[in-house]
Amino acid sequence: MSDITNDTHGTAEASGVVTRRKLVVLDMAGTTVADGGLVERAFEQAAERLGVEPGTPDHAAKLQYVLDTMGESKISVFRHLFGTEELARRANSAFEEAYGELVDGGLVTPLPGARAAIEKLRVDGRTVALTTGFARVTQDAILDALGWQDLADLTLCPADAGGRGRPFPDMVLTAFLRTGAVDDVTDVVVAGDTAYDMLSGRRAGAGIVAGVLTGAHDRAALTEHGATHVLASVAELPALLVESA
Repeated sequence: MSDITNDTHGTAEASGVVTRRKLVVLDMAGTTVADGGLVERAFEQAAERLGVEPGTPDHAAKLQYVLDTMGESKISVFRHLFGTEELARRANSAFEEAYGELVDGGLVTPLPGARAAIEKLRVDGRTVALTTGFARVTQDAILDALGWQDLADLTLCPADAGGRGRPFPDMVLTAFLRTGAVDDVTDVVVAGDTAYDMLSGRRAGAGIVAGVLTGAHDRAALTEHGATHVLASVAELPALLVESA
């Protein structure tokens, strides 16, 4: 991804806009991107390929687990659901293929104000990383569909962080190490729509862990799992960071 230029950072520093919280790690689906229930639809297609019949109690239980663990690495979810590595990988491949086809069909859109928020964060001199629990091929399909390939400084999927996605802190810490944008993890900001995003941010030591109400989990779940702030949407994040500088 493109880097913020020295001139941009210099302008921000000279104006006093930002002195802390220079690294912002944002979730994608539910936080910056609306996918209109594509996770459920892609899971149903993948599960059917593995012999899980729609309408059965087994199907309902597996789908509920997928919904309950929104934000977690998808391969981890499938390992839990299908028991063996072979079945998990088959399910994950089928899911990624189905999701990619739905994305190509134009069924993902930016959440209102998300692009402007990311652009404002970068103008203010912050480094922005976009993270996901999807595989790289799916993440790239979403970025391509939205025209977001150069919107952030860095994009990360679980494979980029050694294979572990949320609720582990690995993607946040990978962003911290790769960008060198801050010297202290307490100057990292994490924002997401799920309990797993909150856990990941807290485990990484982020100073601000902001939940947003545009995705999977409600205020109570976000707060219970460690949110330091709860926002209506990611559009409110730039102002929050200016206020908390």
